[in-house]
This record gives sequence, C-alpha cells and structure tokens, in this order.
Amino acid sequence: MTASHVHAKPAAATHLSTTLGELVEALASDSAGAFTAEIQGDPATVIRRIGPLDTQEPDTLSFLSNPKYRSQLAETQAACVIISPAVLADATGLRSAIVTPDPYRFFAAVTRWWAARVRPRPAAGVHPSAVVSPEAVIGQGVHIGALAVVEAGAVIGDGVVIGSHTTVGERARIGSGTRLAPHVTIGFDCVIGERCIFHSGVVIGADGFGFAPHQGRWEKIEQLGAVRIGNDVELGANTCVDRGALEDTIIEDGVKLDNLVQIAHNVHIGEHTAMAGCVGVAGSARIGKHCTVGGAGMILGHLTLADHVHVSSGTLISRSILKPGQYSGVFPFDENSAWEKNAATLRQLHALRDRIRALEKEVKS
Repeated sequence: MTASHVHAKPAAATHLSTTLGELVEALASDSAGAFTAEIQGDPATVIRRIGPLDTQEPDTLSFLSNPKYRSQLAETQAACVIISPAVLADATGLRSAIVTPDPYRFFAAVTRWWAARVRPRPAAGVHPSAVVSPEAVIGQGVHIGALAVVEAGAVIGDGVVIGSHTTVGERARIGSGTRLAPHVTIGFDCVIGERCIFHSGVVIGADGFGFAPHQGRWEKIEQLGAVRIGNDVELGANTCVDRGALEDTIIEDGVKLDNLVQIAHNVHIGEHTAMAGCVGVAGSARIGKHCTVGGAGMILGHLTLADHVHVSSGTLISRSILKPGQYSGVFPFDENSAWEKNAATLRQLHALRDRIRALEKEVKS
C-alpha cells in the first residue's frame, strides 16, 4: 500500500451531499421525535461531510455541545455548526448555524440520517453458502450472509440482517429490524427484541459460570435458563450475556453495553441503562433503570442497584445501592483480613476527623 493510499479519504465521505434546508426538513419529522431547529444563514448551503469543529474542510457540518470548546467557533472552517441558543452570541463569525435546544441530540439524529444513506445495506436474500434449517421461520426482507447458520425452530423477524459466520441457535427468536454483525452467536432458546444492534463477537446464551466444588474439583451445574433481550438494545464487540442457571438473564429495552462487557447468569438490567467497556456484572445482580457504569466498573453478585445509580470508572460495587446518585471508589488491594479492617476504618474516617476537631477545641479552651 502506498503512502497516498494510506492518507486517502474514505470514498463514503463523498457519496452524499445535501443542503441545510433539506437536512433540517428531514429531521423535523424524524421517527425518534420531531426536532426544533432554526437555520441562521443560507438554507441552500451544501454539506458533503460531518466533522469536528477544527476541520479544514469548508463543506463540513459540525456541532458544539460542550461550552469549553466555544472558543473554536471563531476559527472553524465548517460551513455550518449545530449550536444552542445560549452560544448564539458567540457565533457571529459563522457562515451558517443550526440553532436547536439540544445540539448533541440533533447531531446524533444527523449521524443516523447520514449513515442510513452512505452505509452499505445488505440486500434481502440468503447467501448460497448459508445453512438455514427448513424448520426455521424467516420473515420478509431478511438478509442472511455467507456461512451463517440458522437452526431448527428459530424465528427471524422482518428486515433482520444476519451477518456472515453468525449463528442463530435452535428455537431462538430475533425481532424485526435487528442487525447481527458477522461472527455473532445467539444461543438456543434466546429471545432478542426489535431494532437491536449486536456487533461482531457478541455471544448471547453461553453457559453461566456455575460449578459445585467436590473433593477438590469442580462439577458442572447445567444452566437451564435462557437470555431475554428487549427492543432497541445495542451490544458492543465481544460482549457476552450468559444464560440463566434456572430462570432467564434479562436485559430490558434500550440498554446500551460497550465492548467487552460481561453479564453473568441471571442478571437483570433495567431499561435504558448504559455500561462502558470492560464492565463486569456478576451473577444474579439486579441493575435498575437509567443507570450508568463507567469503564472497568465491577458489580458483585446478588446485589441490587436502584434506578438512576451512576457508578464511576474502575469502581467496585460490593454492597447494594438503594439510593440514586453518583458512586465512586478505588481502594488498593491487600491481604483480605487487613483490607477489610482498613476499609471499615476508612468508612469511619469522617467521623474520626470530627471527633479530633472537637477534642482540639476542648484542649484549646
């Protein structure tokens, strides 16, 4: 590959052009909800790409949602910037602007609109190398890629995309509009909702980690449950959701999991919760609705997190949290007995400080 090939722009970046007027009009009737937006400038301005504020490309649409980047408005070469009314006074040097109450949400809608037009969409049909059981039920407009496998009793909804080398196990159900990237595995009896997106390497319905110790060895406990996943769930690359031991592992509507997330058997995750990369949730934990867990956060088994609990990156949750809020904590490891004593002392540190201050006041008086 030559240097010119390395630095060449992806061809997809030039496959679409639109005007500000066309874009705003299209998003005014967006299926996710109508957007209120006003164009400051010429609606006929042509946009050929989406990029950052510091772009040098003059036909770019950019956005500003974080006020700390407000100073870049004076120097941007973008043809148009999506901004909020609060920064309109600082945008007098812009060639054009789209003014909307929530610029980040509007930007998200723009990316979806753009991607729907520039990303390749597989044509409906079954690749000759795919293996589809005659006992599977396949909906309308389904794409099944090369070397994919759909086993007996599986039910595939309308408009589903099944990528190459992906396996859908016996009696599994995939809701309409769901996209499975190449190399996804859906285990037998698992249920996936509508409009989900599973990226490559996702494994749904592997056995949970269940073993009984006996005379120095481990005896397998068969995992008899399945996995049930709601609508509009997105799972990142190489994320795993284990089947339940007796009852099902459950992920409710709208949950978003990043890459390399591990969800153990019988976990229940409430709707619209999001977890960043490398999070691990141990067995039978119950996570509430609208929670977030930062990267590499860990939640021990059989714990409960209330709705609207937010866990900072790298935090180990070792007890249930029944009150909404932000929780953080990093503590060095040690021999367990010493660690427990130090942790218990640390929790009393604030009270000890107050006692010392009171004693100091008594001494001074």
